[in-house]
Amino acid sequence: MDHDQQPEHDEDRAERLAPGDPRGRHERRRARIAEAGGEDGLVAYFKERVYATFTGLAIVLVVAGKHPEPQHAFLALVFGVLGIVVAGFVSEIVGHLVVHGGFSSRAELIVPLRVASAALGTVVLPAALVGAAWLGWIEIDAALRIASWIYIGTLVVIGLLVVRGARLRWWQTLLALGLLVALALLVLLLQTLAKSV
Repeated sequence: MDHDQQPEHDEDRAERLAPGDPRGRHERRRARIAEAGGEDGLVAYFKERVYATFTGLAIVLVVAGKHPEPQHAFLALVFGVLGIVVAGFVSEIVGHLVVHGGFSSRAELIVPLRVASAALGTVVLPAALVGAAWLGWIEIDAALRIASWIYIGTLVVIGLLVVRGARLRWWQTLLALGLLVALALLVLLLQTLAKSV
């Protein structure tokens, strides 16, 4: 993208996407969040997806190291990601109470609810794989390995979106991507250590 060009607005982009386009669903969700919550809504959207993705990946890696029963792996993954998403939603409510001195209105709750539902989307495919292992359709080790790659892929895509949206020179982009990878590995190491002790 040329630095002199104006970036396309999320709502304009969502309107031109076909309803059946799988990318369109995610783009429309982002546009609705941006429309309701502006830039702060989009920040929350990506932040919660990153939290949920790191949490899911850490759980998958720790559970895989313990050779679990599929039902244990499934419940640990679903409840772990659900817990971090609910914690994020509660933090939004508490933050609003502290800053504004009262509860959010129904309209103000729309963005945190949409953000939470988007973050929950990060567990659907990995949980389906582990659920398939629970049903005996796939080996648990294979399900956890594939789930970990799904989470890693999600983090890579988010990282690429971050550097793509930034207006940086090529070397700054590489530096930013390298820093993101290093910080992601640090977070993953800390979460894995915390969940394995």
